[in-house]
Amino acid sequence: MTMDLTSALDYLDRAESIVRRVRETQIDAIASAARMCADSIAAHGLVHLFGTGHSRIPVEEMFPRHGSFPGFHPIVELSLTYHTEVVGANGQRQAMFLEKIEGLGQVILRNFIFGAHDSFMIFSNSGVNQVVIDVALEARARGMPVIAVVSLEHCLASAPRHSSGKRLIDIADVTIDNCSPAGDALVHVDGLQYPVGPGSTVGYAVVVNTLKCLVAAELTRRGQPPLVLTSGVLIGSQASAALFDRTYDDYRDRVAQVYGRGMKH
Repeated sequence: MTMDLTSALDYLDRAESIVRRVRETQIDAIASAARMCADSIAAHGLVHLFGTGHSRIPVEEMFPRHGSFPGFHPIVELSLTYHTEVVGANGQRQAMFLEKIEGLGQVILRNFIFGAHDSFMIFSNSGVNQVVIDVALEARARGMPVIAVVSLEHCLASAPRHSSGKRLIDIADVTIDNCSPAGDALVHVDGLQYPVGPGSTVGYAVVVNTLKCLVAAELTRRGQPPLVLTSGVLIGSQASAALFDRTYDDYRDRVAQVYGRGMKH
């Protein structure tokens, strides 16, 4: 019996639509964010990255992986993002509970030292949970420009949860829409009550890598070409290993200040 591929093809069509919408509607916002990031990195500052839940995915997509470079600083709390256990210790219920605890964001950021040239990028599909609002407000209070990457449709359909009454888009200097729909899932299957196939991961990946390319181009234009993690398939295993070491050393030196060396709080 031949499998009906309608749902798979529907997902691919809708995923392509997300990519197209990012290209058609978000390139100006991405360019503005890229300039902020390039300004931070060129001044030897950092672009801090934060996300909870599945919004951890674009944090890891930014750095470190092939085709990425130092200057981005991932901040990921395992208690808010460790989803593979699902139930039991470190389960999904705990993570979803904790991301709604107001005040936790300030506690998280208290562990770091931020520099005068740093900026902050926050990923949240809904843009309303208390922890991401805490982090955004604290970043602004510390003088850092804030970039938000959200599903704008989902965010606007969600009631604010933070006591400030703000959504992430109300705090950010630049907002980028990942162009996924409210509810995230893309495909309605006949006979199935609810849709399947999330789209935000596609939108996140497109936004992150488009921005990454613009930042690399701008840094190179400024005479500061970044060290890019590059596969041995392209440059040979020995050269790749040496470049990895140089890149990780550069990253280590950049983030040293964040953990209390070289700068005062």
